Amino acid sequence: MEETYTDSLDPEKLLQCPYDKNHQIRACRFPYHLIKCRKNHPDIASKLATCPFNARHQVPRAEISHHISSCDDRSCIEQDVVNQTRSLRQETLAESTWQCPPCDEDWDKDLWEQTSTPFVWGTSYYCDNSSPANNIVMEHKNNLASGMRVPKSLPYVLPWKNNGNAQ
Repeated sequence: MEETYTDSLDPEKLLQCPYDKNHQIRACRFPYHLIKCRKNHPDIASKLATCPFNARHQVPRAEISHHISSCDDRSCIEQDVVNQTRSLRQETLAESTWQCPPCDEDWDKDLWEQTSTPFVWGTSYYCDNSSPANNIVMEHKNNLASGMRVPKSLPYVLPWKNNGNAQ
């Protein structure tokens, strides 16, 4: 079995093309040849199925289920899945010991305590603090140089806005 496994990995080993029996291809070039020959022989390609464990395995469609159950590469894939599952379990155990640090932030409280108004490019709002609290005066100030103005719209149209056009 060891010799067969080593032999299958030999890049110089000649493999027979499933599309043209006269083609003998080196193993290292076989995947590239399969793509080329599949395009050149679409009638044969429609009768063959690709093994889910090794794309180099081109099997007649009627025999694919038998091939899947007996494919040598299946055990390699299954072993990889088992190894990945084990490593995920170990990672999960390592992550489960982490605890969230205590949070002393209160965004709602910060919002109510915020005294400044939201930033709008090119404009500012002036609040006259001398007036009574229930009668605050908001005055609009423009800090732009003369001859400049604030854009009236965004540089793009939002998909949910019609610009007043009914559709």
